[in-house]
Amino acid sequence: MNDDRRAAAARTAAPTLELAAWISGLKYEDIPARTREVVRIAILDTLGCGIYGFGTPWAGMMLQWARAGSSGKGDATVWGEKSPSLRVADAAMVNGSAAHAFELDDYHNAKLHAGAIAVPAALAMGEKLGSDGKAIVTAIAAGYETMIRSSLASNPSATRLRGWHITGIYGPFAAAAACASLMKLDSEQTAWALGLAGTQGAGTWAFNADGTMSKRLHAGKAAHSGVLAAELAAMGYSGPTQIYEFADGGVLKAHSDNSDVSLLTRDLGRVWHTDKNSIKPYSCCGSAHAYIDAALAVRKKIGAPWNAGRRVKVGLSKVVDVQCGFDYAPGSALNAQMSLRYVIAAALADGQVLPPQFTDERMGDPALVKLAAQLECEHDPKLDALYPAHFAGWVAAEKDGQWVREDILNPTGSVDNPVDAKGVTEKIRGILPHAPVDAIAKVALNIENHSVRELLALAAQHTA
Repeated sequence: MNDDRRAAAARTAAPTLELAAWISGLKYEDIPARTREVVRIAILDTLGCGIYGFGTPWAGMMLQWARAGSSGKGDATVWGEKSPSLRVADAAMVNGSAAHAFELDDYHNAKLHAGAIAVPAALAMGEKLGSDGKAIVTAIAAGYETMIRSSLASNPSATRLRGWHITGIYGPFAAAAACASLMKLDSEQTAWALGLAGTQGAGTWAFNADGTMSKRLHAGKAAHSGVLAAELAAMGYSGPTQIYEFADGGVLKAHSDNSDVSLLTRDLGRVWHTDKNSIKPYSCCGSAHAYIDAALAVRKKIGAPWNAGRRVKVGLSKVVDVQCGFDYAPGSALNAQMSLRYVIAAALADGQVLPPQFTDERMGDPALVKLAAQLECEHDPKLDALYPAHFAGWVAAEKDGQWVREDILNPTGSVDNPVDAKGVTEKIRGILPHAPVDAIAKVALNIENHSVRELLALAAQHTA
């Protein structure tokens, strides 16, 4: 066996250890300029979404729970407040839950939300440690890349069809990697942190049965679990160093029948999957964004106001049908945000899918409910071949006996149709009109020359 083949065999035999060594050794200078830019945008987007999220009842309950076990003094700040009041793991949990609170946070085609986990964990730990901006960028990049690769190795579609919520089961790896980087854990400690993170991973899609709050919990709990994992590992608490690959209980086999462990470390450090992160312009499930783009384009061609009696057809992949194709009935905001029928109806009727579309009054509007029920949804095998590499979809509407159809391969906010730093700034301004958005953006988008505490101090100037 030659040296290259021997090295490849060694990597395949110990992927958890290889990933841990990479995280432990990662330096700011190793990260490409494009990836750094993605991370800076993610900080701004996630922070804005989190501050907005604290206005929701479920984020408020999470904070109330954390406060009940707190002395009021701590090492990390609740976003929007003026001083640290919680331990790092609890701050990461409440901020992560808030960031994921209203389906505005970023996503990746590996079917996960990394921002609501990696960013809260890194900012909380970085605040405690007094980490500089370069260390923060490095940690978040490590967190994103680790979580994304975990899902890709698991096979996102196969894992999702088993009922797992990937953000919950692989999110702890993002927080653990980010904190291990900031805490300067060695490769063995980092492997323990990954092992302890993976054994805590949890989250199923059962929230879709009745639109409950548990989806928001998954991101926050994943952030908490990852912080806990890194802190325990630093104390010498060992975790399984074959958490991905072990035949009896490794996470890849446990979560999927179609995993490929080689994807965990293939081209590690050379190919950055983080670069394909997506920003949400709409307040709903990322898998529905292409359909909203298509519906808005059809609406523009046909004209407003929308004729509620017009026939509308929608093409779905199998995964999107299982996840979002259910019959719509008024219920919780999450129920509507996960309903493909509702968000398409809202796009056609209102010309937007933003927080105003998810008030109790709008979600229960009889005309909108009727329009959602009238959509003719059909399985399109061609979309199965595209998804999830492309979050593709199409919408067609009848006009004068002809069908006007729009096919979207990659939605607005994806790497192929990006929302840039300016666009994210305007997004945050739209949901936080009373916050000093320009000042927050200036610091977040140049975080290497600022501190976490400076950024959070600006966030505290937000007023309702």
